[in-house]
Amino acid sequence: MRGDDSKQEAMFSYVSPERRVPQDHPLRSVREMVDTILKEMSPQFARLYSERGRPSIAPERLLRALLLQIFYSVRSERLLMEQLDYNLLFRWFVGMEMDEAVWNHAVFSKNRERLLNEEIAQAFFQRVLGQAQPYLSDEHFTVDGTLLEAWASQKSFRPKDGEPPTGTPREADFHGQRRSNETHQSTSDPDARLYKKSTGSEAKLSYLGHGLMENRNGLLVRTMVTQADGTAEREAALLMAWKTVSPLPDTRRVTLAGDKNYDTRELVAALREMKITPHVARNDKRLGGSAIDTRTTRHSGYAVSQRKRKLVEQAFGWMKTIGLLRKVKLRGIEKVSGWFTFVGAAYNLIRLRKLRTAAAA
Repeated sequence: MRGDDSKQEAMFSYVSPERRVPQDHPLRSVREMVDTILKEMSPQFARLYSERGRPSIAPERLLRALLLQIFYSVRSERLLMEQLDYNLLFRWFVGMEMDEAVWNHAVFSKNRERLLNEEIAQAFFQRVLGQAQPYLSDEHFTVDGTLLEAWASQKSFRPKDGEPPTGTPREADFHGQRRSNETHQSTSDPDARLYKKSTGSEAKLSYLGHGLMENRNGLLVRTMVTQADGTAEREAALLMAWKTVSPLPDTRRVTLAGDKNYDTRELVAALREMKITPHVARNDKRLGGSAIDTRTTRHSGYAVSQRKRKLVEQAFGWMKTIGLLRKVKLRGIEKVSGWFTFVGAAYNLIRLRKLRTAAAA
């Protein structure tokens, strides 16, 4: 019998969003972890808000909404609010009622800027690591950096001591000019630097994002953002290793893998002083030869580190393609750093859900 194509809309629904979401949906386990973390952070949130005034968006809801924006690559707050208006899965994850009005996108952006700073992002990141503790290695790590294209336009890169620009940026003509970070600076994002990651590639206004990964399951254990220059990756590697990697009390050695960019005598010597064995890739084309000799390469663990270090590229690939970090829409190194750390925490949540699922199978 053919069904009736009725156009009448129901006045009421007696099925809650909780019942509409399948029990085996991937976001269920993610929300359990996120709710535990946000409950632990509640005292920290309370210190950020005044007891008087108009209530703002609940910080727990705002962070859950930002996680959805990362998980589903929603490119703007306007589109995120549109999804929250009709997507029951999004409403359930954020914790909104069926008939609750969504926020204005501009209000949401303002609240995000006030809440999501580097301190809050780092606190969230560390609590995700607390949940992932059984899956973390304390012996073997990998460090790497990735280029983050800044939101600033190339035409905003103007001479520092020059006359104020006339006309609109569209009318600017910088062809034939020699531009460098010493003489020029972006007028819209002064922290961004003109940089290119490889020879022959286009120089762009950029930041450098850095990640320290443990090698057992490819989870990020430290993130940071610096201005883009030729030595930033090695300096960030030493800083992250000093803050994160601790020498083991027994005869085992902590190892740190990296690509050929980290094969310098200064970095290798500094790591050995920190009781960390450098497992960086050999760069035999470097002037003076590689700083890694057979004392390191003869061990089987060196080959394992070279295979495992490529997992960090998967993390950066996910963060840039899914997590909206290919071109950062925020300006200023503090805001970019906070967002980079929060996206890194989102990546760890996805990895942790898969690891728990595999362990339970």
